[in-house]
Amino acid sequence: MDYKKYENVKIKDLPYKRYTVEEAKDNFDKFFDAVKEAKCADDVLTAREKYVLPSIRHFNTAASLSNARFTQNTRDGFYNAEIEYYDEVSPVFQGLYVRYADYMLSSPFKKELRARLGDVLYRSFEFEKAAYNDSIEEEVKLENSYVTEYVKLLSTTECDFRGEKKPVAYVRGFLEDKDRAVRKAAAESIGKALESRSSQFDDVFDRLVKLRDTMAKKMGYDNFTVLGYYRRGRIDYDRAAVEKFRKNVARSLTPVVAGLKAQVAKDLGIDDFKYYDDAVYSKGEVPVRDCSVEEFFEKAKQMYSSMDKELSLLFDRMVADEAFDVLPRDGKTGGGYCTSFDDFFKIFILANFNGSSGDVDVITHEFGHAVAMNYAMQRENDESGIGGYETAECHSMSMEFIAWPYMDLFFGKMADAYRKKHLSDALTFIPYGCIVDEFQHEIYDHPEMTPAERNAKYLEISKKYRPYLSYEGIPYLEKGTRWQFQSHIFEVPFYYIDYCLAQTVSLGFLALSRENYSLALERYKALCKAGGSKFFSELIKDAGIAYPFGEGTLDSLAEKMSGILQSLNS
Repeated sequence: MDYKKYENVKIKDLPYKRYTVEEAKDNFDKFFDAVKEAKCADDVLTAREKYVLPSIRHFNTAASLSNARFTQNTRDGFYNAEIEYYDEVSPVFQGLYVRYADYMLSSPFKKELRARLGDVLYRSFEFEKAAYNDSIEEEVKLENSYVTEYVKLLSTTECDFRGEKKPVAYVRGFLEDKDRAVRKAAAESIGKALESRSSQFDDVFDRLVKLRDTMAKKMGYDNFTVLGYYRRGRIDYDRAAVEKFRKNVARSLTPVVAGLKAQVAKDLGIDDFKYYDDAVYSKGEVPVRDCSVEEFFEKAKQMYSSMDKELSLLFDRMVADEAFDVLPRDGKTGGGYCTSFDDFFKIFILANFNGSSGDVDVITHEFGHAVAMNYAMQRENDESGIGGYETAECHSMSMEFIAWPYMDLFFGKMADAYRKKHLSDALTFIPYGCIVDEFQHEIYDHPEMTPAERNAKYLEISKKYRPYLSYEGIPYLEKGTRWQFQSHIFEVPFYYIDYCLAQTVSLGFLALSRENYSLALERYKALCKAGGSKFFSELIKDAGIAYPFGEGTLDSLAEKMSGILQSLNS
């Protein structure tokens, strides 16, 4: 691929061409024909590089570009049709890849191929086989269509807020307002908006849960949880390890967060800590983005220029590519993500700025993904990419803390207030993420649950990890429906715990950066460069920081983070 041809082409002008399943089949058939005549491992690798890797890259680029344009405007008829196409054919493509993985696992040259390509990739081949076979092709197509249905439903759900119709993503920004009445109004507005479509959300989710359970049983598994772990590529840890992590969170971090919230409630002068108080940590001014979007990006450019030459070049290139779509609007999906278009050597970030300090969080977070994607695209003949989901989130969440020394650029005299809020949010997030994860385990262990039973289970689990927080008095949300706008639950089941594991790692980078910033940055970049070439446990060991599953890790982190919070308070 001639990347230079697109060097000065902006993201919005990249040419889109559907990569058809027929083209993919042709490439994979050529690979299988070639390896029949293979005399050695080199012959297999040559066929892989000529047919398989380009096909993977072309399919991922086309699917990613069409998805980006769909999420920018879910009302666009053309890209709606393209998304429907990839929903339909992605299981076929997955089947082709599984057949390729099966060959690599059974090849007469397996020993040398494994030595050349590495244990991590070979372990992922095993998981690909365990995650899919042709018996569930139709179910996966249907699952994709249900997920798209949910995305459209949520992206077009509007809140009545301050006399205007606004997207949920926009209104969520007001949950950080210093005025409690404003925060309450925002929460009520979100609740009422969700309630207006409650039957639709419940219906889509009910179909997804039962469909996924059917897929798992067709594959020979007891429930979808087993299949879900294979789909997430958990090649370095299992359900038992995740359960142990959650128990350690409840034991070691939940009390710390509860103590933090008790102090916040005291400072705010409230004795009924509600959902809409959870994002506030001071009764004084709340750190916000008080500059225009253009000024914001100038400050971000200045930050990365001071931080590191390599990172600065990447950020500047993305700005020149107009690779940031950050303003909310009708029809645009909420949340944020980073994706790559490998055929063009381009990276794209979607976000929904709302004027809160979260605007800084999301841009540093998503740019962390971009750093790892940039390194991955530079590796020739690489199939491991940026690594597993937990590894990918280490790249993004750790960048949020690597950026700490530069927060004065964005917040001035409020920089320490931002740091306090950011760290408090990070600590608060881990128990929340455990709620989402345990909720999903309960859902897929008991797919027969009714909507009301699911909501009750969500509230029950919430009290274990966030005993200080109440939804009482907030229309609809008080029924236990907060999970309905946590899109990961619908779209990528069992993903969310990866954020918790990565948040633990990111706090380790924060601790190291306070001791030796240049060393922390060096190890962070090394983690991103390694991508998926090593197991998660090896990557964290190399970085020399907190391993989430380590004995006593959360106790040690809780102590260190409490110390940092105390220093910020003083």
